[in-house]
Amino acid sequence: MSSPKNHFGYNPNSDLAYQKAILGSVSRTFALTIPLLPTSIEKVVGNTYLLCRIVDTIEDAANLDPDTKQRLSKLFLDAVLEKSSVESFVDPCLAALSDYGNSDELDLIAHTPTVLRILHTCSKADQAAVSRCISVMSEGMSYFHSKQNAAGLKDLNEFEKYCYVVAGVVGELLTTIFSNHSPAFAKQIKSHENLAIAFGQALQMTNILKDSPEDRARGVSWKPAGMDQNQLLQIAYRKLQESLDYIALIPKKEFGMRRFCFLAFGLAVMTLSKIAQQESFNDKDELKLKRKTVMAFYVFTKFAVASDSLMKVFFFAASRPLRKVR
Repeated sequence: MSSPKNHFGYNPNSDLAYQKAILGSVSRTFALTIPLLPTSIEKVVGNTYLLCRIVDTIEDAANLDPDTKQRLSKLFLDAVLEKSSVESFVDPCLAALSDYGNSDELDLIAHTPTVLRILHTCSKADQAAVSRCISVMSEGMSYFHSKQNAAGLKDLNEFEKYCYVVAGVVGELLTTIFSNHSPAFAKQIKSHENLAIAFGQALQMTNILKDSPEDRARGVSWKPAGMDQNQLLQIAYRKLQESLDYIALIPKKEFGMRRFCFLAFGLAVMTLSKIAQQESFNDKDELKLKRKTVMAFYVFTKFAVASDSLMKVFFFAASRPLRKVR
């Protein structure tokens, strides 16, 4: 029997199948973590990740000048906010990225209408949270497009701002979505919302350090000027401490939410610890965690999230190289 179609003639099951498939193509990590969430949350978080990935693709396109990136970011945001048609973004974006090397990300951009259709099947509260996140990220990245250079960002304050618009706002989004679906979490997180920002920033700082050789090769640095790797690792370590506090506020009964966050957290801890153990590296592949390590930790999270103490023990053991950084 064929899958049901909605009144627009679209097949929602087919749309969701595409979302799941492309997620696996554009992110190995999030394809592992997002399915751990409860089904209703999995849909909106997976959808948001893909929308953020489109913004990232524009950001990462080395052949685009800052003005073009700003123009495309504005077209994308207008499409998300339904101020203009989605085609008014897709067509010029694909034309501008004609020489872009990642075919999966190009396919995602071509399927922006699919991704937005899925967003519009989410609750109004979830849609509002996603729209805010994409607005802050898109406008924030547009601000930073003109600041791309080899010397890095102006100072630590600008670095923190960049990490906020790229990932801290995603921590806020997760908190809103989790609160929309879990009254118990909404009660726990009250007055501790700042920890959500630290959670997102910790993951982004991991990416910035890990991707630094690739960024350097294209004449870009997202590190604060004048700060070395060890200083950034110390900042990231403090953000990780706050991230663990954030995860501990998720009620134990919200098993999927806890596991989603702890898995992403643990992979970041292990990656940063690997960076801390070497003075320099020339390729992010040197930092790639072994598959057996990732899968072993994946299994470990099943047990660890039931105990705050066990999560703390993991962090203490896995972050030892970070604590030695001076």
